Amino acid sequence: MNANVTPRLAVNGIVREFPRRGGEPLRVLDEVSFSVDPGEFVSIIGPSGCGKSTLFNILAGLDQPTSGSVSFDGEDALGRRDFTAYMPQKDLLFPWRSILANAALGLEVQGVPRREAREQVRPWFSHFGLAGFEDALPFELSGGMRQRAALLRTVVQQRRTLLLDEPFGALDALTKRELQTWLQEVWAEHDWTALLITHDVREAILLSDRVVVLSERPASVRRVIEIDLPRPRDLNTLVDPQFARLERTLLEALGDR
Repeated sequence: MNANVTPRLAVNGIVREFPRRGGEPLRVLDEVSFSVDPGEFVSIIGPSGCGKSTLFNILAGLDQPTSGSVSFDGEDALGRRDFTAYMPQKDLLFPWRSILANAALGLEVQGVPRREAREQVRPWFSHFGLAGFEDALPFELSGGMRQRAALLRTVVQQRRTLLLDEPFGALDALTKRELQTWLQEVWAEHDWTALLITHDVREAILLSDRVVVLSERPASVRRVIEIDLPRPRDLNTLVDPQFARLERTLLEALGDR
């Protein structure tokens, strides 16, 4: 983090409680605070069910916290959906729409006319390894290509920050590693700011500048760990002794009680 730079994202004291019939509210997030600089790639890891997706829903403007604040570039962002582009765990491609039509959907929802939206999306296809599949239907693509299409739909919205909720979690190991390498390349080229939820510690190390470790529910920030490995990172990075040390540090942080 750079103390002289206004954070792209600042999360301050986020608490989220859900009412329960006949009992105390269920607290899911407990004073969660961290920040992300422009162009930074930050991963969020924590035990299953600790509230990571709830946090993303708040950052995406889909949910409101019980208390606390969220700002993007110093501007209050609670309840606003125009600061982030959110890619959920499943690709959610509409099976009856072509890949081109699916990729343009986010722009159409923003009010861009259909033809104009598709023309804006079309030049991105070669960059995402999807050239020639513009008119294909989702069932004709592999799992990895479907995830590329879903990410394309996300980034063409030209939002300040990408929220990626376990985008590779359902893929086989080989495809996942291929897409991790590819994501690093396109992220570096476009200087996106990205937040990634993942349960894969190795994925977090491979992709991130920093990793935010959350505790069990109610989640609070247990540690923020700098990933000081040189980029670009590839298969050789996985056998670097520093990678092993970082992996152990993260696993120990997750295991703290």
